[in-house]
Amino acid sequence: MRLMRHLSMGRAAVRRAFPSHTLDQIENAIRETEGLHTGQIRFAVEPALELKLLLADQTARARAVDVFSELRVWDTENNNGVLIYLLLADHDVEIVADRGVHAHVGIEVWEGICHEMETAFRESKFEQGVLAGIRSVGRQLTLHYPLSGASPNELPDRPVLL
Repeated sequence: MRLMRHLSMGRAAVRRAFPSHTLDQIENAIRETEGLHTGQIRFAVEPALELKLLLADQTARARAVDVFSELRVWDTENNNGVLIYLLLADHDVEIVADRGVHAHVGIEVWEGICHEMETAFRESKFEQGVLAGIRSVGRQLTLHYPLSGASPNELPDRPVLL
């Protein structure tokens, strides 16, 4: 069943779920929340896993960790980067936080945010789900990394379509 979902999911599905105005809204939400803290948020969506990854039974979590590295979310001055990753074929959200953030925020918090987003996605409310997730991650970053003075934007705010 999973194999069929992934093989039938393409970039067109990502464009339907995330049209350009939705990507703009996501980018703006990241920019706004980063104005409240020194953390860095990235959002990436992937339509499906490649066949070789599916056959190797790669999980969304393992793929999210790979994407975290590929996008260099770990490469922030304060080790406070956070990736929100969506594997569209599975409607599976994973949050990967850099070690600095992870020391402050427990896995239960991240799983709760993922669950809220996944609930919205099951109802095809992709924009609302992502925006709510960004705000929730932003609240955690504001709590642990409040803005005091100017903070450089170390990572792009634009969503990544893989």
